[in-house]
Amino acid sequence: MMQNYDVHAFIRQALLEDVGDGDHTTLSTIPADARGSAHLLVKDQGVLSGLAIAREVFLQVDPHLQFEQLMKDGGAIGYGDIAFRLHGSSRSITIGERLALNIMQRMSGIATKTAAIQNMIAHTNCKLLDTRKTTPGFRYFEKLAVTHGGGVNHRFGLYDMILVKDNHVDYCGGVRPALDNVKKYLATTGRSLQVEVEARNIQEIQEILSVDIAFRILLDNFAPTDLVEAVKLIDGRVLTEASGGINASNIVAYAETGVDFISMGALTHQIASLDMSLKAIK
Repeated sequence: MMQNYDVHAFIRQALLEDVGDGDHTTLSTIPADARGSAHLLVKDQGVLSGLAIAREVFLQVDPHLQFEQLMKDGGAIGYGDIAFRLHGSSRSITIGERLALNIMQRMSGIATKTAAIQNMIAHTNCKLLDTRKTTPGFRYFEKLAVTHGGGVNHRFGLYDMILVKDNHVDYCGGVRPALDNVKKYLATTGRSLQVEVEARNIQEIQEILSVDIAFRILLDNFAPTDLVEAVKLIDGRVLTEASGGINASNIVAYAETGVDFISMGALTHQIASLDMSLKAIK
Protein backbone atom coordinates (compact mmCIF):
# COMPACT_ATOMS: atom_id res chain seq x y z
CA MET A 1 0.00 0.00 0.00
CA MET A 2 1.11 3.53 -0.76
CA GLN A 3 3.57 5.00 1.72
CA ASN A 4 2.31 8.00 3.69
CA TYR A 5 -0.78 8.51 1.54
CA ASP A 6 -2.78 11.45 2.87
CA VAL A 7 -6.43 10.39 2.73
CA HIS A 8 -7.48 13.59 4.49
CA ALA A 9 -5.79 15.77 1.83
CA PHE A 10 -7.55 13.83 -0.93
CA ILE A 11 -10.93 14.32 0.74
CA ARG A 12 -10.27 18.02 1.25
CA GLN A 13 -9.48 18.45 -2.43
CA ALA A 14 -12.45 16.35 -3.52
CA LEU A 15 -14.82 18.38 -1.34
CA LEU A 16 -13.38 21.59 -2.72
CA GLU A 17 -14.01 20.31 -6.24
CA ASP A 18 -17.62 19.40 -5.41
CA VAL A 19 -18.69 22.05 -2.90
CA GLY A 20 -16.69 25.06 -4.07
CA ASP A 21 -17.94 28.15 -2.21
CA GLY A 22 -20.99 26.32 -0.93
CA ASP A 23 -23.71 23.76 -1.63
CA HIS A 24 -26.21 26.45 -2.46
CA THR A 25 -29.10 24.04 -2.97
CA THR A 26 -28.67 22.63 0.52
CA LEU A 27 -28.00 26.05 2.05
CA SER A 28 -31.13 27.51 0.46
CA THR A 29 -33.52 24.67 1.28
CA ILE A 30 -32.47 23.09 4.59
CA PRO A 31 -32.56 25.23 7.76
CA ALA A 32 -29.21 25.63 9.50
CA ASP A 33 -30.47 24.03 12.68
CA ALA A 34 -32.17 21.04 11.02
CA ARG A 35 -31.18 17.66 12.41
CA GLY A 36 -31.73 14.34 10.74
CA SER A 37 -30.62 10.79 10.05
CA ALA A 38 -29.80 8.84 6.91
CA HIS A 39 -28.61 5.39 5.94
CA LEU A 40 -26.57 3.89 3.12
CA LEU A 41 -28.86 1.56 1.19
CA VAL A 42 -27.22 -1.17 -0.90
CA LYS A 43 -29.06 -1.79 -4.16
CA ASP A 44 -26.74 -4.40 -5.63
CA GLN A 45 -24.95 -7.64 -4.78
CA GLY A 46 -21.22 -7.91 -4.21
CA VAL A 47 -18.44 -7.04 -1.78
CA LEU A 48 -18.42 -3.88 0.32
CA SER A 49 -15.47 -1.51 0.10
CA GLY A 50 -14.86 2.11 1.03
CA LEU A 51 -16.81 2.21 4.28
CA ALA A 52 -13.88 3.59 6.27
CA ILE A 53 -13.24 6.23 3.61
CA ALA A 54 -16.90 7.32 3.58
CA ARG A 55 -16.71 7.78 7.33
CA GLU A 56 -13.76 10.13 6.87
CA VAL A 57 -15.66 12.10 4.22
CA PHE A 58 -18.59 12.79 6.52
CA LEU A 59 -16.43 13.57 9.54
CA GLN A 60 -14.37 16.00 7.49
CA VAL A 61 -17.56 17.72 6.37
CA ASP A 62 -18.73 17.85 9.99
CA PRO A 63 -16.81 16.27 12.90
CA HIS A 64 -20.01 16.35 14.97
CA LEU A 65 -21.81 13.84 12.75
CA GLN A 66 -22.41 10.44 14.31
CA PHE A 67 -21.37 7.62 11.97
CA GLU A 68 -22.91 4.28 12.94
CA GLN A 69 -21.11 1.46 11.12
CA LEU A 70 -23.27 -1.61 10.51
CA MET A 71 -21.11 -3.67 8.11
CA LYS A 72 -17.43 -4.19 7.34
CA ASP A 73 -15.21 -3.56 4.33
CA GLY A 74 -14.61 -6.86 2.57
CA GLY A 75 -17.97 -8.28 3.64
CA ALA A 76 -20.63 -9.67 1.32
CA ILE A 77 -23.56 -7.34 0.61
CA GLY A 78 -26.93 -7.75 -1.06
CA TYR A 79 -29.91 -5.67 -2.11
CA GLY A 80 -31.54 -3.98 0.85
CA ASP A 81 -28.56 -4.12 3.19
CA ILE A 82 -27.80 -1.05 5.28
CA ALA A 83 -24.06 -0.37 5.49
CA PHE A 84 -24.14 2.56 7.91
CA ARG A 85 -26.33 5.21 9.49
CA LEU A 86 -25.65 8.91 10.00
CA HIS A 87 -27.08 11.23 12.63
CA GLY A 88 -26.60 14.97 12.95
CA SER A 89 -26.84 18.11 10.84
CA SER A 90 -29.09 17.52 7.84
CA ARG A 91 -27.02 19.99 5.83
CA SER A 92 -23.78 18.15 6.57
CA ILE A 93 -25.26 14.78 5.64
CA THR A 94 -26.45 16.13 2.29
CA ILE A 95 -23.17 17.90 1.48
CA GLY A 96 -21.07 14.74 1.97
CA GLU A 97 -23.51 12.41 0.22
CA ARG A 98 -22.22 12.36 -3.34
CA LEU A 99 -18.51 12.17 -2.57
CA ALA A 100 -19.01 9.29 -0.15
CA LEU A 101 -21.21 7.44 -2.65
CA ASN A 102 -18.80 7.97 -5.55
CA ILE A 103 -15.95 6.47 -3.54
CA MET A 104 -17.90 3.56 -2.11
CA GLN A 105 -19.62 2.60 -5.35
CA ARG A 106 -16.36 2.44 -7.31
CA MET A 107 -14.39 0.71 -4.57
CA SER A 108 -17.16 -1.84 -4.04
CA GLY A 109 -17.24 -2.53 -7.78
CA ILE A 110 -13.51 -3.26 -7.75
CA ALA A 111 -13.76 -5.45 -4.64
CA THR A 112 -16.67 -7.35 -6.18
CA LYS A 113 -14.85 -8.04 -9.46
CA THR A 114 -11.69 -9.07 -7.63
CA ALA A 115 -13.59 -11.48 -5.40
CA ALA A 116 -15.44 -13.02 -8.33
CA ILE A 117 -12.24 -13.74 -10.26
CA GLN A 118 -10.30 -14.88 -7.20
CA ASN A 119 -13.10 -17.32 -6.42
CA MET A 120 -12.71 -18.81 -9.90
CA ILE A 121 -9.14 -19.84 -9.10
CA ALA A 122 -9.60 -20.62 -5.40
CA HIS A 123 -8.88 -24.31 -6.05
CA THR A 124 -5.30 -23.38 -7.00
CA ASN A 125 -2.49 -21.68 -5.07
CA CYS A 126 -2.47 -18.77 -7.54
CA LYS A 127 -3.20 -15.27 -6.27
CA LEU A 128 -4.54 -12.23 -8.14
CA LEU A 129 -2.37 -9.13 -8.44
CA ASP A 130 -3.50 -5.66 -9.44
CA THR A 131 -1.43 -3.31 -11.63
CA ARG A 132 -0.70 0.41 -12.07
CA LYS A 133 -3.62 0.72 -14.49
CA THR A 134 -5.50 2.91 -12.07
CA THR A 135 -7.29 6.26 -11.99
CA PRO A 136 -4.74 9.06 -11.39
CA GLY A 137 -5.09 10.35 -7.85
CA PHE A 138 -7.37 7.47 -6.85
CA ARG A 139 -4.85 4.63 -6.86
CA TYR A 140 -4.73 4.21 -3.07
CA PHE A 141 -8.47 3.58 -2.90
CA GLU A 142 -8.54 1.26 -5.91
CA LYS A 143 -5.71 -0.87 -4.58
CA LEU A 144 -7.30 -0.94 -1.14
CA ALA A 145 -10.50 -2.21 -2.76
CA VAL A 146 -8.55 -5.03 -4.44
CA THR A 147 -7.45 -6.27 -1.02
CA HIS A 148 -11.04 -6.09 0.23
CA GLY A 149 -11.93 -8.43 -2.62
CA GLY A 150 -9.23 -10.92 -1.67
CA GLY A 151 -6.59 -9.83 -4.19
CA VAL A 152 -2.98 -8.85 -3.58
CA ASN A 153 -1.37 -5.50 -4.29
CA HIS A 154 1.49 -5.37 -6.80
CA ARG A 155 3.91 -2.46 -6.49
CA PHE A 156 2.16 0.76 -5.71
CA GLY A 157 4.19 2.99 -8.00
CA LEU A 158 7.50 3.37 -9.73
CA TYR A 159 9.31 3.99 -6.45
CA ASP A 160 8.69 0.90 -4.32
CA MET A 161 10.03 -1.89 -6.54
CA ILE A 162 12.19 -2.37 -9.61
CA LEU A 163 10.24 -3.99 -12.44
CA VAL A 164 12.39 -4.45 -15.54
CA LYS A 165 10.04 -4.73 -18.49
CA ASP A 166 10.46 -5.22 -22.23
CA ASN A 167 11.11 -1.56 -23.06
CA HIS A 168 13.82 -1.32 -20.39
CA VAL A 169 15.49 -4.42 -21.82
CA ASP A 170 15.23 -3.21 -25.43
CA TYR A 171 16.50 0.29 -24.65
CA CYS A 172 19.39 -1.18 -22.68
CA GLY A 173 20.42 -3.74 -25.29
CA GLY A 174 19.37 -6.96 -23.61
CA VAL A 175 18.41 -8.70 -20.38
CA ARG A 176 21.95 -9.12 -19.06
CA PRO A 177 23.02 -5.48 -19.54
CA ALA A 178 19.77 -4.29 -17.95
CA LEU A 179 20.22 -6.46 -14.87
CA ASP A 180 23.90 -5.61 -14.55
CA ASN A 181 22.85 -1.95 -14.50
CA VAL A 182 20.23 -2.68 -11.83
CA LYS A 183 22.89 -4.27 -9.62
CA LYS A 184 25.16 -1.25 -10.05
CA TYR A 185 22.29 1.16 -9.33
CA LEU A 186 21.32 -0.59 -6.11
CA ALA A 187 24.92 -0.75 -4.95
CA THR A 188 25.57 2.91 -5.79
CA THR A 189 22.38 4.27 -4.23
CA GLY A 190 22.33 1.93 -1.25
CA ARG A 191 18.70 1.09 -1.91
CA SER A 192 17.11 -2.20 -0.96
CA LEU A 193 14.38 -2.85 -3.50
CA GLN A 194 12.85 -6.07 -4.74
CA VAL A 195 13.57 -6.75 -8.40
CA GLU A 196 11.12 -8.33 -10.81
CA VAL A 197 12.01 -8.98 -14.44
CA GLU A 198 9.78 -9.59 -17.43
CA ALA A 199 10.55 -12.52 -19.71
CA ARG A 200 9.13 -12.91 -23.19
CA ASN A 201 10.53 -16.34 -23.95
CA ILE A 202 12.49 -19.28 -22.52
CA GLN A 203 15.85 -17.76 -23.45
CA GLU A 204 15.12 -14.62 -21.43
CA ILE A 205 14.05 -16.74 -18.46
CA GLN A 206 17.41 -18.52 -18.55
CA GLU A 207 19.25 -15.18 -18.72
CA ILE A 208 17.29 -13.80 -15.77
CA LEU A 209 17.98 -16.89 -13.65
CA SER A 210 21.69 -16.73 -14.45
CA VAL A 211 22.02 -13.24 -12.94
CA ASP A 212 20.41 -14.22 -9.63
CA ILE A 213 18.80 -10.89 -8.78
CA ALA A 214 15.07 -11.32 -9.41
CA PHE A 215 12.65 -12.35 -6.68
CA ARG A 216 9.92 -12.84 -9.29
CA ILE A 217 9.78 -13.35 -13.05
CA LEU A 218 6.92 -11.82 -15.03
CA LEU A 219 5.92 -14.21 -17.80
CA ASP A 220 4.23 -11.94 -20.30
CA ASN A 221 1.91 -13.16 -23.05
CA PHE A 222 2.75 -16.84 -22.57
CA ALA A 223 0.11 -19.32 -23.70
CA PRO A 224 -0.91 -21.74 -20.92
CA THR A 225 1.05 -24.60 -22.48
CA ASP A 226 4.18 -22.45 -22.70
CA LEU A 227 3.58 -21.22 -19.16
CA VAL A 228 3.67 -24.80 -17.88
CA GLU A 229 7.11 -25.21 -19.47
CA ALA A 230 8.31 -21.91 -18.02
CA VAL A 231 7.12 -22.72 -14.49
CA LYS A 232 8.81 -26.12 -14.73
CA LEU A 233 12.08 -24.50 -15.85
CA ILE A 234 12.02 -21.95 -13.02
CA ASP A 235 11.27 -24.79 -10.59
CA GLY A 236 10.52 -22.64 -7.56
CA ARG A 237 13.84 -20.76 -7.64
CA VAL A 238 11.89 -17.50 -7.84
CA LEU A 239 8.22 -16.57 -7.77
CA THR A 240 6.31 -16.47 -11.03
CA GLU A 241 3.71 -14.05 -12.38
CA ALA A 242 1.66 -14.34 -15.55
CA SER A 243 0.11 -11.42 -17.42
CA GLY A 244 -1.13 -10.39 -20.83
CA GLY A 245 -4.41 -11.41 -22.43
CA ILE A 246 -5.74 -13.04 -19.27
CA ASN A 247 -9.42 -12.55 -18.45
CA ALA A 248 -12.33 -14.29 -16.78
CA SER A 249 -12.78 -16.65 -19.72
CA ASN A 250 -9.28 -18.14 -19.58
CA ILE A 251 -7.90 -17.40 -16.11
CA VAL A 252 -8.59 -20.89 -14.77
CA ALA A 253 -6.35 -22.44 -17.43
CA TYR A 254 -3.57 -20.00 -16.51
CA ALA A 255 -3.94 -20.53 -12.77
CA GLU A 256 -3.79 -24.29 -13.19
CA THR A 257 -0.32 -24.06 -14.77
CA GLY A 258 1.20 -23.67 -11.30
CA VAL A 259 2.08 -20.00 -11.66
CA ASP A 260 2.18 -18.14 -8.33
CA PHE A 261 0.47 -14.91 -9.38
CA ILE A 262 -1.68 -13.55 -12.19
CA SER A 263 -1.79 -9.78 -12.68
CA MET A 264 -4.84 -8.19 -14.27
CA GLY A 265 -5.25 -4.51 -15.09
CA ALA A 266 -8.97 -5.13 -15.57
CA LEU A 267 -9.41 -5.37 -11.80
CA THR A 268 -9.19 -1.59 -11.57
CA HIS A 269 -9.81 -0.16 -15.04
CA GLN A 270 -12.67 -2.27 -16.36
CA ILE A 271 -15.24 -2.37 -13.59
CA ALA A 272 -18.87 -1.49 -13.00
CA SER A 273 -19.66 0.51 -9.88
CA LEU A 274 -22.14 -1.01 -7.43
CA ASP A 275 -25.47 0.71 -6.99
CA MET A 276 -25.96 2.43 -3.63
CA SER A 277 -28.05 5.31 -2.30
CA LEU A 278 -27.96 7.52 0.77
CA LYS A 279 -31.53 7.87 1.97
CA ALA A 280 -32.92 10.20 4.62
CA ILE A 281 -34.64 8.37 7.47
CA LYS A 282 -37.99 10.03 8.14
